[in-house]
Amino acid sequence: MMAKLTEKQKRFCDEYLIDLNATQAAIKAGYSEKTANRIGTENLSKLVIQNYLNERMEEIKTDKTANAQEVLEYLTAVMRNEITEEVVVVESIGDFQTKAKTIEKDCSVKDRNKAAELLGKRYRLFVDKVESDVNQVVVFRGEDELED
Repeated sequence: MMAKLTEKQKRFCDEYLIDLNATQAAIKAGYSEKTANRIGTENLSKLVIQNYLNERMEEIKTDKTANAQEVLEYLTAVMRNEITEEVVVVESIGDFQTKAKTIEKDCSVKDRNKAAELLGKRYRLFVDKVESDVNQVVVFRGEDELED
């Protein structure tokens, strides 16, 4: 059963499912460009919208859609350089003539790094450090019972 959403929220969800960009989805749904970033974030935090998005994802899912395990296995294979790709290269055959041929090549370091980055994000390996100053009163109970 679909959750009850306003028309604007429904348009936001449908736009969000296209490219997963909350700010652009908010703008396309008719929210102000000045507040689109905040509205997009707020909308994604609403349970009714999360439920609607999950329901829509289930509706559009097919056997051709990769699941989370497949994505993680693919990224791992790329990172470990277990996947090759076909590329076309041009080689000289003499007398200023060339011919194109297809070869298999390893994934680039850039692609492997990107796969590692995406896996690291998934497993929260990269955590930003947050400094905070906390002013708090500490109360020790039982202090009077301690021996000198």
